Amino acid sequence: MGDNTDRGLIEYFKTFITDNRLIKMGKVLSMRTRYITVVLENIYQPHNASAVLRSCDGFGIQDVHIIENSNSYRVNPGVSLGTSQWLTLYKYSKERENSITAIKTLKENGYRIVATTPHKDDTNLEMFDLTKGKIALFFGTEMHGLSDIVLENADEFMRIPMYGFVESFNISVSCAISLHNLSHRLRESDVEWKIDALGKEKILLEWMRNSVKNAGSLEEEYYRRRS
Repeated sequence: MGDNTDRGLIEYFKTFITDNRLIKMGKVLSMRTRYITVVLENIYQPHNASAVLRSCDGFGIQDVHIIENSNSYRVNPGVSLGTSQWLTLYKYSKERENSITAIKTLKENGYRIVATTPHKDDTNLEMFDLTKGKIALFFGTEMHGLSDIVLENADEFMRIPMYGFVESFNISVSCAISLHNLSHRLRESDVEWKIDALGKEKILLEWMRNSVKNAGSLEEEYYRRRS
């Protein structure tokens, strides 16, 4: 299916979606970014996993990369409230060690690998430089943090400034704080952070598939008519 065909399918699906819904999709899509992406390594607690998805959606982050090594990623529907249907999720679970696969894939796509953990060479969140290129923020488990593989292959390290007795926030809080700061600064900057036209079309089509009842059958009917 070429680009023109997909545009035709988008127009077809529009006839099954209310105008208010279409306006909302367009408004949200205009604020989506792939300049920042979130990577979750071995996260297994459903509450935290779900809360991260809600933060990503709320701050306009389109892509979430999920690394499953020893733990499977499970979402709590009561917390995520269906936000996963609006995000593009990439899972890495086929290899014995999936973190290096994710890192390689992200680097090939121009992302800086940023480990969100204190380090001798770390940068304070508020001082982190967004202008040097796209970033992939890696978050690990609360108990063990990020793996040695991520730490050894990270391009940069970022920490959230803290002033109390606790040494760290849980992953959902850390993600929300980081995305609030970074996404706000990104939108205030001169960086080209918006998704290109083709990317928006592909996302919109997926959103429509997830929104229209019996979308699979309707899509088959659409292509039958065109053939």
